[in-house]
Amino acid sequence: MAHRDTTIRGRRLAATQTTENQQNLFTFADGNETVRISSLGFLHYANVSLGTPSLSFLVALDTGSDLFWVPCDCTSCTKYLSTNSGARLNLNIYSPKASSTSKSIPCNTSSGAHSACPYQVEYLSNNTSSSGVLVKDVLHLITEQNPSEVVDAPITLGCGMVQTGSFLDGAAPNGLFGLGMANSSVPSILSSLRIAANSFSMCFGDDGIGRIRFGDKGSPKQDKTPFNINQLHPTYNISVAGITVETNRSNIEFNAIFDSGTSFTYLNDPAYTLLSESFDLHAQDRRLPSDPAIPFEYCYNISAAQTSIMLPNVNLTMKGGSLYPVLDPIVVVSGENDVRYCLGIVRSPDINIIGQNFMTGYNIIFDRENLVLGWEKSNCYNVQGSSTVPFKPPNNTVVPPATAAEPRAITPEATRNTRNGSPNSEAPQPSIVLSSRFSVVACTLFILFVHLIAIF
Repeated sequence: MAHRDTTIRGRRLAATQTTENQQNLFTFADGNETVRISSLGFLHYANVSLGTPSLSFLVALDTGSDLFWVPCDCTSCTKYLSTNSGARLNLNIYSPKASSTSKSIPCNTSSGAHSACPYQVEYLSNNTSSSGVLVKDVLHLITEQNPSEVVDAPITLGCGMVQTGSFLDGAAPNGLFGLGMANSSVPSILSSLRIAANSFSMCFGDDGIGRIRFGDKGSPKQDKTPFNINQLHPTYNISVAGITVETNRSNIEFNAIFDSGTSFTYLNDPAYTLLSESFDLHAQDRRLPSDPAIPFEYCYNISAAQTSIMLPNVNLTMKGGSLYPVLDPIVVVSGENDVRYCLGIVRSPDINIIGQNFMTGYNIIFDRENLVLGWEKSNCYNVQGSSTVPFKPPNNTVVPPATAAEPRAITPEATRNTRNGSPNSEAPQPSIVLSSRFSVVACTLFILFVHLIAIF
């Protein structure tokens, strides 16, 4: 029986280097770094600069939705974050009147008059939405050549006046950057303006640091699988042709969405049961009874003296035959009386979603031009054009990740509980800590993670 001997405290990933292939690559003016922030929904965030004069926003990166919106002249939004020490960290709020490059987008009414064009996006999470008006402004980018050049891209964005639900409780408090396939998404706009090729990449490092690059088509060494395109609402939907756990292979077939706005992986039956039971069959540690405080069904004991665990190898076979080894399938949950690791998948009542935990250790290429998903192992530091300097916000009004989230502690209770960087939070300290082998996981935000896929 071949197992991967996985150390709880860390792991060395085989890093591969993505070549430029003469591509013109672009990223945000504040750098290509992204950071996974546990207390803000355990999503990947990046600093983006918008408008004139430029204003910075710490936005969540979401391949499951399309519109880029930021809080704007808002009547309902998160305006600051509170830390455990009582410090108040103000978040930037956009205002079209304050930007000299902002332009309204008129809409024709039934009377023939022109008015501001409204938008409303509802998300699957209960009572979670963003609404306001559409505006145009410039998104500040840079090229990844040396020396870099500044590119001001005119884009359409949502002036988010009213946010509800999860956006007030911890996720994307300073805006959501939709990276989906619709014409309204920033990658689509950059392609239509011929600024960047119709492709982008996101790297998900096991230390929580990632990268984002527009125009990236990947390398010749990457594996790939085609997208399944729904013309009415296209998403990054792929086909899985089989699941292998150790030597147990099943030719089960199902479709799933690759969604960076989902922290865990969601599978419906029969895929969920097949993967879970096959993992359980090969797991060498004692399985523990289910805990209603966490969403994972298959959890295993870690003794006090244990420093490593033997994990079954999990592989997905994609349409076309390429293998997708799952490098980070577990979540480590620390309670008051025990420590356990869990298979990081949640039973879904409907759609299948490949979440961030199954993307860890890869540079993922969303090649919309050739309609394929590509992947290559990476630690996100050996990607050409990457910077190894720490992620830093460009000004003091945006909360830095070191303050926004304690990187080793998070509660599985509701998001109203206090944790570093939680919005306006004054509740008691969390009593349960969640982490993966290499990073922290916010467990009971699981409803939120899957629900950043928009409903139009």
